[in-house]
Amino acid sequence: MAENEDGTEKTEEPSEKKLRESREKGQVPRSRELTTLLMTLSAALYLFFFGDSMMQSFMNLLTQGLSFERNVAFDEQKLLDLIIAILLESMWMLLPFLLLMAFVAIISPMLLGGWNFSTQALVPAFSKLNPAKGLKRMVSMNALLELFKALAKFSLVISMAAFFIYSVFGEILGLGIEPKNFALAHAAELIVQAFIFVSLSLLIVAAIDVPFQVWNHTRQLKMTKQEVKEEHKQQEGNPEVKGRIRQVQREMSQKRMMEKVPEADVIITNPTHYAVALRYKPDEMSEPVVLAMGVDFMAAQIRTLATENAIPIVEAPLLARALYFNADIDRPIPYELFRAVASVLAYVFSLQETGKADEVDFANLPIPEGFRTE
Repeated sequence: MAENEDGTEKTEEPSEKKLRESREKGQVPRSRELTTLLMTLSAALYLFFFGDSMMQSFMNLLTQGLSFERNVAFDEQKLLDLIIAILLESMWMLLPFLLLMAFVAIISPMLLGGWNFSTQALVPAFSKLNPAKGLKRMVSMNALLELFKALAKFSLVISMAAFFIYSVFGEILGLGIEPKNFALAHAAELIVQAFIFVSLSLLIVAAIDVPFQVWNHTRQLKMTKQEVKEEHKQQEGNPEVKGRIRQVQREMSQKRMMEKVPEADVIITNPTHYAVALRYKPDEMSEPVVLAMGVDFMAAQIRTLATENAIPIVEAPLLARALYFNADIDRPIPYELFRAVASVLAYVFSLQETGKADEVDFANLPIPEGFRTE
């Protein structure tokens, strides 16, 4: 089981963030054995389908290079032109094969881990030049595992090659006594067969190495329980910091709310536990608006500000609770409470204008059934 530098076990699967950061650093699962297998198979298939034409082209070039007129041998310019022509023709003959190999070499790594380009991987890591760390990597378990893989692969490939050579040894010896054209075709056929045999051995190696590389990559990225907790804190935010931010926001909101209390036209209270500040200017607005509301200590502060600014305070317990639980600050009051609030406002405005007002039973104002008051 993987362990951290401090000895703690890495038992948790890597998170999406850890995997993403790994890709950004260029750390993705790769299998060299898969690349080698695909390149060998591609070469074998190419030679299988186009080997005859390549061999015929090779024979033509060989004939052209070994049989030329006498005057060419004594003319440097003509001899140079002949050599250049043979080289160019050879390049054109091999170009499709080389392009195929280059394409497979680029595409095959993407089959495991996908396409990934990382600028961080291009940055020189001078820490890798440390001799002590290099020696530690050389004698690590991973190095021993790579050595074991190399020996196992070598043993398998050499065994398959030896078996193939043993199987066709008579044919190989017979190439020397066969006619030229037939011998070349026969040799090409044996080369293709050799590629196929080697590919079969590499298929076994790749079938083992690919799952191992995926497993090893995941194992190296595993996390400890503490790392998971720390990452969760970074993504979701530290609970203590978030709590402090909410507290500050709440204090700022309450401060802004209390600054609006002096603008209120009436304060409706419970009378002690709840307080709601309302503002209504008939010439400026069509509906009464809630400026502030609070319970207990906040309600006491609203009442204090109201007293300091000579704002009427009306004790209407049921209405105060209905507004507190159903209204929003800086929003009009609920439509269902219009009649009850209108009775309070009418009483306050009449008292302010004439110094007297009809008695109102504030304890029994019309509150619709189903409205939350607790």
